[in-house]
Amino acid sequence: MLIAVPDVLGAAGLAKVRGVIDGADWIDGNATSGHQSALAKRNEQVPEDSAAAREAGSLVLDALSAAPLFVAAALPLKVYPPLFNRYAGGDTFGAHVDSAIRIRRGSDFRVRSDLSATLFLVDPDGYDGGELVIEDSFGEQRVKLPAGHMVLYPASSVHRVEPVTRGVRIASFFWVQSMVRDDGARRILFELDQAVQDIASRLGEDDPAAVRLTGTYHNLLRRWAEA
Repeated sequence: MLIAVPDVLGAAGLAKVRGVIDGADWIDGNATSGHQSALAKRNEQVPEDSAAAREAGSLVLDALSAAPLFVAAALPLKVYPPLFNRYAGGDTFGAHVDSAIRIRRGSDFRVRSDLSATLFLVDPDGYDGGELVIEDSFGEQRVKLPAGHMVLYPASSVHRVEPVTRGVRIASFFWVQSMVRDDGARRILFELDQAVQDIASRLGEDDPAAVRLTGTYHNLLRRWAEA
């Protein structure tokens, strides 16, 4: 399931995050790469243990907690602290699959990467190329969203970032361990959640159909969730 989550960061939040990371020291993006990724990756990254990464990451996490569409789609149990990368001058990231387990360096914090997320921090007209290309059962999905918008997709997907041929592409990226491991089950829960919200908005939350469907949602979540 591929979900675009609009307006995770508004103008003020975007300015705060960019204000923190733009002045940071950037390093080779392969600092956090696995073996397969290192063969395909050419970009820069804010060091994940730096004060800038921690401060900007906290801003992103706060924004995520206030994004109901993200919560409904991801059903997050754990979120890997957000990282930040940039592409310019032909930088690219070839086809790869994200590592199944992400371990934060210097700690015992680990996340099973059920979902990958890219939060765009530059508007599309600020650079040429740089599309996030995700392969799924319906073919290639090419994603290039406005600044402050995010895409959420299965970490098991083969994906790549096209070369940036003009300007600079800056984004935050991270992984989510969901309470519901199976992507198909998450899709069912998400679609049911959206249907419940639609019915409740039209008929009221106390409408018998809304109440029954809400109960069905929670019973399915209770059956499938790992907490």
